[in-house]
Amino acid sequence: MRGPELAEMNAFVTVAERCSFAGAAVQLGISRSRLSETIRELEDRLGVRLLNRTTRSVAPTVAGERLLAQIRPLLNDFDAVLNSLNAFRDKPSGLLRLTVPPPVASFMLAPLLARFLGQYPAINLEISVDGALTDIVAGRFDAGMRAGDRVERDMIALRIGEEIRSVVVAAPDYLARHKRPATPGDLGAHNCIRIRFPSGVILPWLFEKNGRRVEVAVEGRLTVNDPELAVAAALDGAGVLYTVVGYAAPEIKAGRLVPVLEDWRTPAAAFFLYYPSRRQVPVPLRAFTEFLRENLPAR
Repeated sequence: MRGPELAEMNAFVTVAERCSFAGAAVQLGISRSRLSETIRELEDRLGVRLLNRTTRSVAPTVAGERLLAQIRPLLNDFDAVLNSLNAFRDKPSGLLRLTVPPPVASFMLAPLLARFLGQYPAINLEISVDGALTDIVAGRFDAGMRAGDRVERDMIALRIGEEIRSVVVAAPDYLARHKRPATPGDLGAHNCIRIRFPSGVILPWLFEKNGRRVEVAVEGRLTVNDPELAVAAALDGAGVLYTVVGYAAPEIKAGRLVPVLEDWRTPAAAFFLYYPSRRQVPVPLRAFTEFLRENLPAR
């Protein structure tokens, strides 16, 4: 397969899997107009329509589905062959694409990025921070990092780092105006700041004590999808907040937020690096995995 044909096939697969010219153009790093032209040239040369386009959607035609099913494995094998050549280089090289949720990005990866890039100067790292359950195969990611209960069973998974725990906090001003909750059931009398995941699900408020686990269906006038915005609102006295310890720790240390319900533990979440089973793991991913084992040992 010649260079231009390979680029066209890669463009087609990316559009077909993402069902979006805009999203595919961003992933490929080219303009949307150039991507549309590339697909038109491919369809003209093959003499068949590969994609049905409307103003709202993009989907493969029957011919496009057949081409996608046959060309996707070939492109995967092509990538694997190129990655295998890294073994003959002095240092691992190539592009590593990851998708990770905000807490992992902030509290696990951020302190390690400069060290990793310094240790592997020939590896380029692209990280997409997203709380959604991203399909890493369709998104052309090499790996993802998610809580264990959100990793598909057909993935290879490596546990990383310490478990991440949450905490319930409120501003001193809020607690001065409202009775401090003594049990999770008391939260029903409070304005609780809720966090909504990209899936639309509200973050559950879970507690444990003496081997007993309870989930509280809290109510509140403020719902956000950003943990930092939630912390800012709690600082201003908007309500009680259930959040990852790392987001609240600096404010707790400074006395601007106060932990409540400290007699009740919140369940800890273990996080995993995961990736599809392949005959050959890309060399940049193998290097990253070893780096995490050394710097984020499983507990």
